[in-house]
Amino acid sequence: MNSTTSEWHTAEERRKSRMVVLGASLGTVFEWYDFFLYGSLATYFGVWFFPPENQMAGLLASLATFGAGFAVRPLGSLVFGRLRDIAGRKNTFLLTIIIMGVSTAAVGFLPTFAQIGWTAPVLLAILRLLQVLAVGGEFGGATVYIT
Repeated sequence: MNSTTSEWHTAEERRKSRMVVLGASLGTVFEWYDFFLYGSLATYFGVWFFPPENQMAGLLASLATFGAGFAVRPLGSLVFGRLRDIAGRKNTFLLTIIIMGVSTAAVGFLPTFAQIGWTAPVLLAILRLLQVLAVGGEFGGATVYIT
């Protein structure tokens, strides 16, 4: 008897498909959790990374960095979408994950304004924008793997 099975009917393919969907979904959950954390901790970032003379200005600068992230996400999608066409989906997806992870860890290790002065808010803004740029590219890559 000669029978064929669809690739989705094999147990191994179903398992692999579930793992891909789970991984991509967890990545998206962590990305939005990061946005939530940054927004929730913006008052502390204003105190730690911006000049202490004017706490309201520090809070506004911290929130501006948070808001700029939403503006940069579409740019990340454009940049990494084009790179995905050139270098391949997998390589670009891995690159966005690495950029996201390194920039997130670097924010955690940043010295405060009291330690390095104006370099602290500049580094925070650069790292946050890199992080969100990678999120914009990663979301498109994750979507490709899920569908």
